[in-house]
Amino acid sequence: MRSIAFILALCLPMFLTGQTVKDVDGNVYKTVKIGDQTWMAENLRVTKTSDGTSIVSWAPQDLESSVAEYGRMYDWETANKVCPSGWHLPSDEEWQKMIDFLGGPMIAGGKIKEAGTDHWKTPNKGATNETGFTALPNGFRNKKGKYFNFKNNLAYWWSSTPMETDLAYGVYITYGEPIIYRYYFSFTRDMGFSVRCVKD
Repeated sequence: MRSIAFILALCLPMFLTGQTVKDVDGNVYKTVKIGDQTWMAENLRVTKTSDGTSIVSWAPQDLESSVAEYGRMYDWETANKVCPSGWHLPSDEEWQKMIDFLGGPMIAGGKIKEAGTDHWKTPNKGATNETGFTALPNGFRNKKGKYFNFKNNLAYWWSSTPMETDLAYGVYITYGEPIIYRYYFSFTRDMGFSVRCVKD
């Protein structure tokens, strides 16, 4: 455990920026720099667009008490509108750029997952969070309004890249492996996923 803590102490300063970004609701987010990209280090929690227009979003399991920790869920159309000014929903290509920088999909998931099992289910395989991205297992909301795998199992995020008429690309990670999956099959745009914004 000591060696892991020492490694993290060396690695985290390479990624954490010390800078923050504020959304229109006044929520403040930590940021991390991964390669030449700057990402939010927390899931988005905003309830309005940057011009103040109210939007539909969901608390995980409809528990507002979980939002501060896990963020909100958005459908794809909304996810494309809610990042703060100067930030945007990452494209599939931008997710891939981050994954490549972290050594490829087979290990990148572990480098962005929160380490340990305070939130993730055992064994949370390969999780080091050496980037400071601190991915938490928020699960997802399906188009029928049911929530799946909230807490412990899975984390899903949208990309801005559409696929066919009603699908869109996204990425997800699981507790059982350090892999990050780029995915679109069955990712219908009316599902609820988390959002991480990337700086313009």
